[in-house]
Amino acid sequence: MTTTLSPVGGVAAAAAAPHRPLTRRDYQTLGLSALGGTLEFYDFVVYVFFANVLGALFFPADMPDWLRQLQTLGIFAAGYLARPLGGIVIAHFGDVLGRKRMFTLSIFLMAVPTLVIGLLPTYATIGIAAPLLLLAMRVLQGAAIGGEMPGAWVFVAEHVPQRHYGLAVGTLTAGITGGILLGSLIAVAINTHYSPGQIHDWAWRIPFVLGGVFGLVSVYLRRFLEETPIFREIAARKQAGRELPLKTILREHRAAVVLVALMTWVLSTAIVVVILFTPTYLQKVFHIPATLSLEANVAATLTLTIGCALVGWLSDRVGTKAMMLVGWGGLAVTSYVFYLGLPGTPASLVATYALVGFFVGSISLLPIVGVRAFPPEVRFSGLSFAYNMAYAVFGGLTPILISVWQKVDLMAPAHYVAAMGVLGFALGFWPLASRGWRPGRA
Repeated sequence: MTTTLSPVGGVAAAAAAPHRPLTRRDYQTLGLSALGGTLEFYDFVVYVFFANVLGALFFPADMPDWLRQLQTLGIFAAGYLARPLGGIVIAHFGDVLGRKRMFTLSIFLMAVPTLVIGLLPTYATIGIAAPLLLLAMRVLQGAAIGGEMPGAWVFVAEHVPQRHYGLAVGTLTAGITGGILLGSLIAVAINTHYSPGQIHDWAWRIPFVLGGVFGLVSVYLRRFLEETPIFREIAARKQAGRELPLKTILREHRAAVVLVALMTWVLSTAIVVVILFTPTYLQKVFHIPATLSLEANVAATLTLTIGCALVGWLSDRVGTKAMMLVGWGGLAVTSYVFYLGLPGTPASLVATYALVGFFVGSISLLPIVGVRAFPPEVRFSGLSFAYNMAYAVFGGLTPILISVWQKVDLMAPAHYVAAMGVLGFALGFWPLASRGWRPGRA
């Protein structure tokens, strides 16, 4: 008689685990993972909130503004382009040596470059070496985040019981997006308490130095996490590391790779365009004050965080397919409500930005679908490969695409986000997207 792996615990607990309640250990695991994800993702995205200042400081003063912005966004994109390599390497060892070790390593690799950015001399001091060093730090950050995101999703999903799977993964995703909220709040605080001159001279360094400290705190906190039950079982059965996981994925799980890649396209568009790109877009296109645009962004990021957890909770109750149809369909509609209403009044700006931000919370559907799309033995590598390869292409190139497109159509962000909402809606009809856990299966 052959014993199969349970996706929610050890073999002995296969029957009972799916229906057990969340324990104190589950809450501790989820809390520490979400907090670490918050701090690490803050480190990765805080760059975009100070992109205009960094562009002025790390490139020649006589460079045309459009070229400076393009090169600044290019360095931002470099972080995304580095994600696949970091994700593949970290995920490979996560499937071979254990989830916890790589989960901790990824955040250490994020903290150090963030701290260095906060201490870098500018172009006025060291010339061309300044943007090159900034680029190098973004590449290291990209490699780190490539392992962090899939690692966090797999780590938590393999710890919790089946009936709370969506809630746990959605809550973790909410914690990760909380890093964007933290970045928004700190950007608002910096712009509120310091003059533009002070920010230009030295205050821009504060969020990066804080990010480095946050990351090192997270490294310490993750010492208290335990390895997942599924990986312990795989290791005990000596099923880890028999073959390079990526070879297995490309040979046996191509459909899952395509599904996760397409969902990543939707996710990256929602995050990069609606949350990260739009504050600068509001300032440059509609001349909305930086403080107001950042305050509206805080509202959108807050509703995004709430939406992630709520979508996860509802997916446990009404099913993944239903939430894909409602969530992504809602994103397509509300993107036009928001962008067509610009600039509007301060109140309408905040309200409509918060509305579309809530539907961006549907991004938690990607890990809910993606983790269970691959079997345990190659789960980390499969999710990481598909997610990071797609994010490198779509996430990295999207800001540049939108910047060029909006020169001929100011509603380019609305059209692009709405199109991705339609794609997400259509993916809800893919059977692989809505299947649930089964003993011994992904």
